[in-house]
Amino acid sequence: MRERLQALRYLASTLALSAAFSLVCFAQQAAPAQAQQPVKEYPTARAEGLTLEWTRARDYTKEYLDAMPEADLGFKPTPEVRSFAQQMLHLAAANFNFASRLSGQKPPYDLRELEKVEEYNKSKAALTKLVLESYDYMIAAIKGMNDAKLDARSAVAGMNRPAQAVLNAAFEHQTHHRGQTTIYLRLKGVKPPAEKLF
Repeated sequence: MRERLQALRYLASTLALSAAFSLVCFAQQAAPAQAQQPVKEYPTARAEGLTLEWTRARDYTKEYLDAMPEADLGFKPTPEVRSFAQQMLHLAAANFNFASRLSGQKPPYDLRELEKVEEYNKSKAALTKLVLESYDYMIAAIKGMNDAKLDARSAVAGMNRPAQAVLNAAFEHQTHHRGQTTIYLRLKGVKPPAEKLF
């Protein structure tokens, strides 16, 4: 009798284990495969690619602006350097300047005075609005270009450069100054936004 009881227990355990494995296998088959994001093609038109990159840069810069507390906009790591707000205003002035060169339009602000405007140095909302406007101004200028305009040359810094090279310098400039503010955030105990390469 004891042997039969043990055999029944063994059989019941085996059946329970088998049923559990069957349920797991069924669940894996029934569950839809995790949907992978479709891979998009990078734009083939250069102006579209540049628009994509400048849009990413704008969004990344906004994360930096969002991260710094308004009370610390005037913070300088050392007295002889620009404040956080002035770094962002310098970046914006350059965006406006480069875009104006490319579009042939007059900049919407007096770029030499931008860093001195008190409202932009004290109000996070005003600073953010202006900086994002500078990116939108650049993006609009790029959207107005085609390959011929991107290849057109003009004298810049003593060299006959294609517009594409000027745009590359402009992109490097905004990256450089946004990158400098990483240290400002760290010194104020704020974690900088995660890198946004793509």
